[in-house]
Amino acid sequence: MRIQHNIMAMNSYRNYNNNTSALSKNLEKLSSGYKINRAGDDAAGLALSEKMRAQITGLDAAYKNTKDATSLIKTAEGALQEVQDMLNRMVYLAEESANGVYDNDVDRHALQSEVDALQTEIERIADSANFNGKKLFSSTANMASGSFIFQIGDTANTYDKLSMATILTKGADLRTLLKDALAINISTVAGASAAIGILKSNVATSAINAISDLRGKLGATQNRLDHTLNNLSVMKENIQDAEATVRDTDVAEEMMSYTKNNILIQSAQAMLAQSNAVPQGVLQLLQ
Repeated sequence: MRIQHNIMAMNSYRNYNNNTSALSKNLEKLSSGYKINRAGDDAAGLALSEKMRAQITGLDAAYKNTKDATSLIKTAEGALQEVQDMLNRMVYLAEESANGVYDNDVDRHALQSEVDALQTEIERIADSANFNGKKLFSSTANMASGSFIFQIGDTANTYDKLSMATILTKGADLRTLLKDALAINISTVAGASAAIGILKSNVATSAINAISDLRGKLGATQNRLDHTLNNLSVMKENIQDAEATVRDTDVAEEMMSYTKNNILIQSAQAMLAQSNAVPQGVLQLLQ
């Protein structure tokens, strides 16, 4: 028997400290909800988790950008819808003016007055339609500056960008696109007949066909962006799940570890008390 060094007590104390430290980590993981709270917990896991978090942040921004692109398309398409409605009205007026029973000075003059008003409104829309202050149809400057290039992915790669310039360039100057329609005059029978051809002939350059083509391209792009939004949501969900697997606490598993370490602490306390009592037996040898 030795009295200078109580090896059993030292062993019990060491185990007690180890179990207390383990219990402290259990409590930290349970209270924070994360099994990785610092690099020391899992350096590789922390690096992987932070990389995934950066990707998730990028996907969030891409989702917002895609919504902005969708809003731009809706704004442009809404303006073109109004233009097309007015062109259709002008067709009606032109065909009405072509009626031989109308008088040039009175009847056709009244019809031309409405056409003039519609032409003025089309010009106003062409000049004023904008998204966040950026003109949609009246200037090519926005196209050159890249104002309508949207980041719809989480990387800098070209395939994660959408350029609306290709779609909007055709209507970058709506006045030019509709220059013939904006110049029609139905105050005579001949003028009315010519206007009908300008507005709705089957050739691609007719005003109504040109607007329909532009709206079709916008609609196709909007449908694409709907799929882009769904894909971004699915990607974020899957990466979030993977990041949670790496970093989040498994509560059931951690509670089992907590219970085990709590029992071991109590056991170590009891054994420490027992081992501290052993040297007392030396006194009996000295009696």
